[in-house]
Amino acid sequence: MNYTMMTFNLRCNTASDGDNAWPNRIERAADMIKEHDPILVGTQEGYFSMLTELQEQLEEYAWIGMGRFGGYEDEHNAIFYKKNVLEVVDHGHFWLSETPDEAASKSWGSYFPRMCTWAAFRDQDSDKAFTVFNTHLDHYSQEARDNGVKVIWNYAVRHRSHDIPLIVMGDLNSAPADQPILFLQGQTGEEGPNGWLKDAYTAYEGTVGRTAHSFCGGTDGEPIDYIFVSPGVSILETKVDRRLIRGAYPSDHYPIVALLEIS
Repeated sequence: MNYTMMTFNLRCNTASDGDNAWPNRIERAADMIKEHDPILVGTQEGYFSMLTELQEQLEEYAWIGMGRFGGYEDEHNAIFYKKNVLEVVDHGHFWLSETPDEAASKSWGSYFPRMCTWAAFRDQDSDKAFTVFNTHLDHYSQEARDNGVKVIWNYAVRHRSHDIPLIVMGDLNSAPADQPILFLQGQTGEEGPNGWLKDAYTAYEGTVGRTAHSFCGGTDGEPIDYIFVSPGVSILETKVDRRLIRGAYPSDHYPIVALLEIS
């Protein structure tokens, strides 16, 4: 069964962005999602009001999420999913800290509390099951990024034993040669995925280039937004969508879109 999935940092609603502030981008972001027609989208930097406004444009989708300070406060790592196709079997949230079950907790010099939202889905037609982890690693502390990705892996291990395919996605604020990416690829020599997870960029044609662009566009640089998949998931195609929508960018990040086959 083939599924299109997307990770998309929406950029928070900041008045100083001027013409690029969220009220001017809602329809662009919605159009970008509609054009790819993904089964699900992991978003970052969306606040509750932004997410509800976006959902109004995306009638086929529902979403799961919680604010990083608990409740609906501040940034969410929301997962939008097609509500008439996917059933949410289970879902939850944890924080990337030494006390991950404590809301708004932070460790290792993290500038903000950082968290991960996860959801186990079942395709109502094919009965295929998979679990998605959506996150946003800290932008300030390298130690927080290095350890935060290990917290995510420790939670993912719990699902690994059930032989259900996993997808890990999000804004990892890390270039391909940085420790968090090398850890997920199993290249650090530490106990961890050890090659169990595969980077969706392995199916990308050419040089990936940057995925965060500060509303300036361009390709120079390296990606910081990723999708990783476990065994049982084949990566058929991966795209970085760098198009202007209605004459402007829908966010300061390009969406990453992967066509996946779940066996």
